Amino acid sequence: MIAFVRGTVAEVTPNSAVIEVGGVGLELNCTPNTLATLRLGIEATLPTSMVVREESLTLFGFLDDDEKLVFELLQTSSGVGPKLAQAMLAVHSPNELRRAVTTEDFKALTIVPGIGQKGAQRIVLELKDRIGAPTGPTTSRGTTTTVGANTWRDQVHAGLVGLGWSAREADKAVESVAPQAAESDGEPNVGALLRSALRTLSRA
Repeated sequence: MIAFVRGTVAEVTPNSAVIEVGGVGLELNCTPNTLATLRLGIEATLPTSMVVREESLTLFGFLDDDEKLVFELLQTSSGVGPKLAQAMLAVHSPNELRRAVTTEDFKALTIVPGIGQKGAQRIVLELKDRIGAPTGPTTSRGTTTTVGANTWRDQVHAGLVGLGWSAREADKAVESVAPQAAESDGEPNVGALLRSALRTLSRA
């Protein structure tokens, strides 16, 4: 089992990052919020979880150990695989998920593409007594980007498409959160914008 990866960031795509470790490039699937913290040529350390399938070995990378813990716990709920668990963490922070599950906030859970009312009820039933109470603020962790002015648009758009929305739907959602981005002090918070865009789509 690979517990974490430390190395130079060799590539960042809309859905993954390549970390060079000892001359080998390891591809890690990451949420947009995690990808927003990575810079080409800079050393990074990411906790990882390996998902083993008969035809593949897939590494998922995380912002911190808490995100990894919640990712693995979510998959113990029936019907939740690694892709859906990652989508949940793209929409909500670990503490937001703890709050949603422990308070039976089905509406918050169904914002995530792929989770309907019955799925949300099942997740709450199976995880409520195991996920624990929020350990800190349930708002965004405040991760920001430090790259070009329009990069947040590309990252939010790619995140939405990666979660199953069409390019046209993603375009509209990006435009809907542009005023929020403009109000940001400094660089926009990609994770918060992605969550706002998903809420916009869920109301459409």
